[in-house]
Amino acid sequence: MSLVSPVLPLVLSLLLTPLPASQPVERIVSLGAGVTEILFALGAGPRVVARDGTSLHPEAASHLPSVGYRNGIGAEGILTLRPSLVIGEEGMAPDHVIQQLQAAGIRLVQVPGEPSVEGVRQQVRAIAAALEVPEAGETLIREMDADLARLQDPASRPGAPTPSALILYLRGNQATFVCGPESEPGSLLTLAGGTNAARDIRNCTAMTAESVVLARPEVLLVYTRGMASVGGLEGLLALPGVAQTPAGRARRVVVMDDLYLGSFGIRSGRAAVDLRRALLEGTGVVEVEAR
Repeated sequence: MSLVSPVLPLVLSLLLTPLPASQPVERIVSLGAGVTEILFALGAGPRVVARDGTSLHPEAASHLPSVGYRNGIGAEGILTLRPSLVIGEEGMAPDHVIQQLQAAGIRLVQVPGEPSVEGVRQQVRAIAAALEVPEAGETLIREMDADLARLQDPASRPGAPTPSALILYLRGNQATFVCGPESEPGSLLTLAGGTNAARDIRNCTAMTAESVVLARPEVLLVYTRGMASVGGLEGLLALPGVAQTPAGRARRVVVMDDLYLGSFGIRSGRAAVDLRRALLEGTGVVEVEAR
């Protein structure tokens, strides 16, 4: 079966039609929340004409047309935008879509997607190089490093260890997952100095009552949208095993903005400081807003 859609030749003919003189020289399609944040931070926001479904920060990005989510992204939707650059994380779209974009002569840049501080530095430098603004990239890295330095401030470092936390990714009662240290929220928890109660899980896996109880978390760490999807605190405590944990019995929960927690990127130093503070708040529900 051919990987080329029957619509693709028409799209290619549109692509090859010269752009009006009033159009910007560079038209960027950004695939990946972290990549989009960096593009805007580097001043390229006005040149971004579309983004993927995860790119919701900054707010200006959320108003751009979406080309879909990773596995649902198609070449036709991107080509009709007539981009001069498609940039995103490695694995940003299905392989056949990448091949179609390359066949169309689109400039394609894939950047590292490792959820670590060094991975973000590499990502910033790769994107800045693609935009030919390396100095701006180094400035952005220095700003990020200043946030990370706050994690070493004695005032932000507790005398006692931070409580163990279980990261729950929830989309209603039927889609519940536990995230381990190698996931993006897990990497942020580690950066904040926290202990992941699901240390034997690599990324994210389906949540079971047994795994939750055995983890014995002192705090539950939940995405804002996930908390809302189960109906708030009482709905969270009603999930299998949750009420039987030390965190559940103490009703101790940290609720964190989705992208702030789940997208390891240029704001991660700031997010880690805020997460550490929330983990040390004590009992009750603590909400962490993005900034």
